[in-house]
Amino acid sequence: MTNAQEIFMNGEFIPSERGVISVRTHGFAYGTGCFEGIRGYWNEEDQQVYLFRLREHYERLLRSCKILQIDLPYTLEQLVEISAELVRRNNQREDVYLRPVAYKGSQVIGVRLHDLQDDFILTSEPMGNYVEISGLRCGVSSWRRIDDNAIPARAKVCGAYVNSAFAKSEAAQNGFDEAIMLTNEGHVSEGSAENIFLLINGELVTPAPSENILLGITRDTIMKLAQRELGYVTRERQIDRTELYTADEIFLCGTGAQIAPVVSVDHRPVGDGKVGQLGKKLQELYFDVVRGKHADYKDWCTPVYAEVTQHS
Repeated sequence: MTNAQEIFMNGEFIPSERGVISVRTHGFAYGTGCFEGIRGYWNEEDQQVYLFRLREHYERLLRSCKILQIDLPYTLEQLVEISAELVRRNNQREDVYLRPVAYKGSQVIGVRLHDLQDDFILTSEPMGNYVEISGLRCGVSSWRRIDDNAIPARAKVCGAYVNSAFAKSEAAQNGFDEAIMLTNEGHVSEGSAENIFLLINGELVTPAPSENILLGITRDTIMKLAQRELGYVTRERQIDRTELYTADEIFLCGTGAQIAPVVSVDHRPVGDGKVGQLGKKLQELYFDVVRGKHADYKDWCTPVYAEVTQHS
């Protein structure tokens, strides 16, 4: 972390170099934890960092905790305030990425979820683009997406991301930018760490929640923006692999990925092989919204520093 002097760990703000866990920690050994990725965007005109859909991220973290039998001693409002305070303490006036992690902190041998100590860490660090946002070349992964009855995809479980790591490395080592994963039934699920949308015959479609997807905050944002601002109602349904080859546009999305148009899948061009118009429009709209420049969506943006006079 280039300029993060402090982190929040188990009830207190501490110097970042003290943010360590034992090698015997249960969450480290067995992946028994869950996390969120939360972006904050710097608005130069407002001199403000806006944390995007902060409450929704923590609502999802608390749902993940419930699935993993983790009991955090913080309310939603306390988590929101802790997050803003951490950015202020680090005096970060740039795009940032917050990572809250709730995990089993007991130092014991034995795989289980019950009767273990629950710990919490929050970090904040500068972050630019996670993936290329001007045109991704994707490959369909040979690794299938984990099933809800194996490791629940609707929770951001730390250990589950080994599944994503297999797919991401396979894609990168095969010359692609990103992977697209299928369910065990062979339907499109999501990227290695992103939800996916396709434009097919003028209709915007995305895999349904039953397709072992993470119910993404950015996914929800796009569905709302596409309908309210551009007139596209998103259809949630099963999507076959070959529809990736015939779609007019495809884009991946997520807190890290933001909105990342796809220009080819398995060496086949998407549309004309260039970033499509819908993807461009959504990108432009999204970046205005997350930086607090769109008045209709200002309630999605939590300001970190003292409130500023809003511009028209």
